Amino acid sequence: MKTLEITYKGDYAIVQMNRGKVNAINAEMVNELSTTFRDLEKNIAVKGVILTGQPHYFSAGLDLIELYQYEQEQITHFFTVFGALYLQLVQFKKPFISAITGHSPAGGCVLAVASDNRYMAEGDKYVIGLNEVAVNIQISQNLTEAYAFWMGDGLASRYILEGKLLSGKEALAAGLVDELVPLENVLERAEKQMKIYMRADQEILMNTKAKLRKHLLDKLDLNAETSLKEASELWWKPEIRAKMKAYVESFSSKKK
Repeated sequence: MKTLEITYKGDYAIVQMNRGKVNAINAEMVNELSTTFRDLEKNIAVKGVILTGQPHYFSAGLDLIELYQYEQEQITHFFTVFGALYLQLVQFKKPFISAITGHSPAGGCVLAVASDNRYMAEGDKYVIGLNEVAVNIQISQNLTEAYAFWMGDGLASRYILEGKLLSGKEALAAGLVDELVPLENVLERAEKQMKIYMRADQEILMNTKAKLRKHLLDKLDLNAETSLKEASELWWKPEIRAKMKAYVESFSSKKK
């Protein structure tokens, strides 16, 4: 694995995203996350998974600089596999916790909302949210349903239309995250909750999780090729491409 590090802790596993400073999501990371979670779900010795990031960044979202360079066939494929990864994570049968070690906008939030619990680093500088509207990416119906699942239809609707990034305190108040803890204790807090899950009968736990998520899963488009089709098509809209180009050029100039 080039973008992930996996640690086994007895009967659960910790998957740490490790791609550069901000864990920007590209095709390679999507493929590795998909493979890893598929293998962990099949592994009978692993009864739960914690997904985490690096200090200050869970994931900054999609790697727009790399994605901007993709050809049309590549971007269509990317959105298909990214949509498939979300569906895979939201249907993951075992306990799944996100230890959010900092910023988690857009694509980072996509990964986090699929989990059963989210423990986030405290601090006003860290943000989380589905801000796709603000960054000119078409959000899928599947993601709107997940947001509403955690915070209710009204708040989800307002925040998604606004493209709002939430502070930790706002995310806690909305029900998007479970608890705010100091950065250095985020993973420890996630492990504490995972150990509680590990005490339960695993068949009962997975059956119960399936029942709790049934209404959400019934609303989802389980065809990954169609769930983000609009996003891949609108990616090539001239006005959007112009904004993407300006972003890429602005970011690249800051790095020089």
